[in-house]
Amino acid sequence: MNEIRRSSARVKLGNAGPEVFPIALGCMSMSHIYGPTDETESIATIHAALERGVSLLDTGDFYGMGHNELLLSRALAGKREQAILSVKFGALRAPNGAFVGIDTRPAAIKNFLTYSLTRLGTDYLDIYRPSRLDPNVPIEETMGALAELVKEGYVRAIGLSEVGADTLRRAAAVHPITDLQIEYSLISRGPETKIFPVLQELGASVTAYGVLSRGLLSGSPLKGPGDYRAHLPRFAGQAGEHNRKLVQALTTFAQERGLSTSQLAIAYVMSKGKHVVPVLGARTRKQLEEALSVTSTSLSAEDVTRVEAVVDALGVQGDRYLAAQMQHLDSER
Repeated sequence: MNEIRRSSARVKLGNAGPEVFPIALGCMSMSHIYGPTDETESIATIHAALERGVSLLDTGDFYGMGHNELLLSRALAGKREQAILSVKFGALRAPNGAFVGIDTRPAAIKNFLTYSLTRLGTDYLDIYRPSRLDPNVPIEETMGALAELVKEGYVRAIGLSEVGADTLRRAAAVHPITDLQIEYSLISRGPETKIFPVLQELGASVTAYGVLSRGLLSGSPLKGPGDYRAHLPRFAGQAGEHNRKLVQALTTFAQERGLSTSQLAIAYVMSKGKHVVPVLGARTRKQLEEALSVTSTSLSAEDVTRVEAVVDALGVQGDRYLAAQMQHLDSER
């Protein structure tokens, strides 16, 4: 059988980016977006990740309205050099937590960065990226401002998030892009057609979030009214019922191979090559260990083909975000 294997050996982000562990830790879920969290356990999970060699930690200045960066600051006290910090900026939030826009004007970028450096307790960020494309600011202006911050030493590399092929090319004409952060999973394979080929052309990597489709692929139950997934199309109503049947079919497939559905989903994304680094939102040490066990897992080329056939036969229903949020995704245009 032709095996597709990924080890725990470090991989390079883009042509000129840092070397990272082949799985990244996404910290968003440690700031209450999926319901209550245990801060002590969150910090213990970050420490456990660093001890296992995980280096790329992903956050955003708007995660918990600054809470996530402050949490990371506490977790990284005395450990900053072990971490490669990837930070998103630009999303604007109201006091009630609502998203109210995006701002990537050069002056705003400098302001956002200043607060992030302070909250994180560091004098530089390894990767800095706008969380979305700002329709009111040409990407060239945004990239130009970020390039200045690289020259000044405050930022070491520039990434992007959820942008399409044309935007990628325009951005890269100003400054090299280390990686594109985009949702990619067994049931969200849209980037393969137009976006991944351009990234390969530009020498940029993929940091893939939503690998478990916000817990859909792992069977994670909704945590109550504070869990924003309850409002997402793939979790609600008939689409939600249909997608749970799809997950059950994948669970059967995974169990036949001695894997959990989560492990299958992670192994599938890792099978796509060293240029794809899964960003996994483990909130506990137990979840982290399950995720990291995949680095010693092999999927055969036949397994990859067959699991794709299972998904294609049943088909996922519902968009990955609400309609208003989908309109802000340059990657979906």
